[in-house]
Amino acid sequence: MDLQGELLTHPHSVYERLRDTAPVCRITGTDGTPAWLVTRYDDVRAALADPRLSLDKSHATEGGYRGMSLPPALDANLLNMDPPDHTRIRRLVSRAFNSRRTEQLRAPIRATADRLLDALGPAGTADLVAAYAAPLPIIVICELLGIPEDRRLDFRTWTDALITPDPSRPRAAKEAVVAMLGFFTELMAHKRSHPADDLLSDLIAVRDGAEDGSEGGDDRLSEDELMSLAFLILFAGYENTVQLIGNAIHTLLEHPEEQARLRKDPSRIPAAVEELARYEGPAPLAIRRFPTEDITIAGVTVPAGETVLLSLAAANRDPARFPRPDLLDLDRDTSGHLALGHGIHYCLGAPLARAETEIALAALLERCPTLEAASPAPRWRPSLRARGLTELPVRYDTARLRH
Repeated sequence: MDLQGELLTHPHSVYERLRDTAPVCRITGTDGTPAWLVTRYDDVRAALADPRLSLDKSHATEGGYRGMSLPPALDANLLNMDPPDHTRIRRLVSRAFNSRRTEQLRAPIRATADRLLDALGPAGTADLVAAYAAPLPIIVICELLGIPEDRRLDFRTWTDALITPDPSRPRAAKEAVVAMLGFFTELMAHKRSHPADDLLSDLIAVRDGAEDGSEGGDDRLSEDELMSLAFLILFAGYENTVQLIGNAIHTLLEHPEEQARLRKDPSRIPAAVEELARYEGPAPLAIRRFPTEDITIAGVTVPAGETVLLSLAAANRDPARFPRPDLLDLDRDTSGHLALGHGIHYCLGAPLARAETEIALAALLERCPTLEAASPAPRWRPSLRARGLTELPVRYDTARLRH
């Protein structure tokens, strides 16, 4: 079944139809190869935690959908790994994204949000993707990793080429991969000769210390794993969060009553972010998986090695789990939503993504007493990998900070 066009234009209506009629459906993947799409909440949640569904592409049969094509130096990342390698590498970096570390970053994130809002000017129109939702997470993750300011725009251009390929530029994605590989090779060499107080320098120290036996123990990284980990942290730390922030703002523009409630009581914002993520999350699909044996999902047998795509977007609007799922309800019990995954592959940067989104919304609603959609209409990215806007035009007034 070829659903790509419909999923790009009317995703939620397609998912509703599939949940009712074909909850495990064989479809054509984004590269034209076959895959199995799973859409019901219970099935998706169970599959996310099923160890028989591997992320390791070595379990894939020939001719199936395998996802993004990357060189080995960028491909040895957590999105292609199962335990024990996944456990080993995730343990190395999880400390940088825990709740305590995230709390320490809240003040710098708010300062960045305020600088971006100051730059808008006192009133007028703006594209809040380009001016706010996109630069905020790239600044935050690049400062955490220690990436120079003059290279940040390059990375945004590269990720856009991978997530939303331009049919008129068929080589753009490959060129972006080559550019990223060169960038990370240079960056690692620079960090080795000029270590600093940042996450990449810390990871390099672990890698090089384990190599010479001075530290590391069982926590060892190969050179490809180090490079791939840096790529994944930067890529996912930017890509998911820009979608989360942009989609949240867009949804509140479409629901002015809920926007007004948050203005009146900003303490509701953290809970609101969970419902906004459930309602219009950043990733329609979890990373592809490959059964290590024949498995049965919702009565359908999926042969070993074929590709399984788990729809987080469909699961989050399953009425069997969330009553009246197409209604935005900021009072809803959102526990168990799957916008950021589930199981051992749950989004590593979830605490940071939540904090950035909460702060982005709080600053925007506080600083912009007037905020409404403007022409032209917002445009969704033509991508099944990411659910996000290419632009979000608004009219606004801003309130200056009181010093």
